Amino acid sequence: MAIFSKDLGIDLGTMFIRLADSTQVLLEEPTIVAIDDEEQKIVALGQEALDMVGRVPESIEIARPLVNGVIADYEITETLLAYFMRRVSGTMRIFRPRTMVSVPYGVTSVERRAVYEAVMEAGSREAYLIQQTLAAALGIDLPIRSPSGNMVIYLGGGGTEASVMAMYAIVSAETLRGGGIELDKAIINYIRKKYGVIIGQVTAEKLKIRIGAAVPQDLEQSMEVQGQDQVTGLPSPITLTTGEIVEALQDPLKDILETCRRVLEKTPPELVADIIDRGVALCGGGALLRGIDKLLTQSLGIPAYLVDNPLTCVVEGTVRGLGMYNLLRRNLPQV
Repeated sequence: MAIFSKDLGIDLGTMFIRLADSTQVLLEEPTIVAIDDEEQKIVALGQEALDMVGRVPESIEIARPLVNGVIADYEITETLLAYFMRRVSGTMRIFRPRTMVSVPYGVTSVERRAVYEAVMEAGSREAYLIQQTLAAALGIDLPIRSPSGNMVIYLGGGGTEASVMAMYAIVSAETLRGGGIELDKAIINYIRKKYGVIIGQVTAEKLKIRIGAAVPQDLEQSMEVQGQDQVTGLPSPITLTTGEIVEALQDPLKDILETCRRVLEKTPPELVADIIDRGVALCGGGALLRGIDKLLTQSLGIPAYLVDNPLTCVVEGTVRGLGMYNLLRRNLPQV
């Protein structure tokens, strides 16, 4: 158990919550809870709750307290944070930790306040907020201290954020409140319309991860899944191919591309020239979709590349941000 205070970075995502200190990522758990509606109490959190999706009676509700990267249920979010912070810091702390939490660019003052208060109530001594893409830039060691331009695209489960940065500040940015979950919904709708079969979000995500891609692939893969016939209600197995998943994902991917284009349109030409030389850094779970780097390169006309630590760069950047707070504070979201 920890006796002395530590600095904690928190990546509070729609799909996953990650906590890290200055040495390592301490925890990664799904941001999800299972609630007994009759007794109005939480019966499972994190991975244990995720394993219950689609497999529990109606009396147990599976809920995500964050929607599109912002808090939708304050009390559950606070409970989740407190539970996970106790896991990494212990219950016998003399000093509570300082924390820095990632939030999407452009969140409202009410949304910022909700995150701040939830983290403070969960057990923080001090709490600061940082934009997701700024944290990601710190987590992948981009040279954002200089007056030259750097671009980061964060492809998360609940949102997509594209930012151009220089001098530790965000010069231009946009947030699309839709990410990996929208891709899953597109797969679900495609299968329902084409085959008349209903599948769940967990199955759609498996299809996306195992055989999905953003652009047509030379190697065509296939996967069989079990669904429910929407007419008879009986089990109905179907086999999907990579090409079908590519087709299913086109509409939500167009929204992502358009968001990135708008950010570049608002960026000064000198910084765009820098970005062309350096490329665009892709991070977040969505960056692992095969061919997404190729799709963005073709669409934007700028090389896009997957960073080495796409899943953890944001939480690692939040910890670094704490150590650089005096340099960053005038560019951070204020509560």
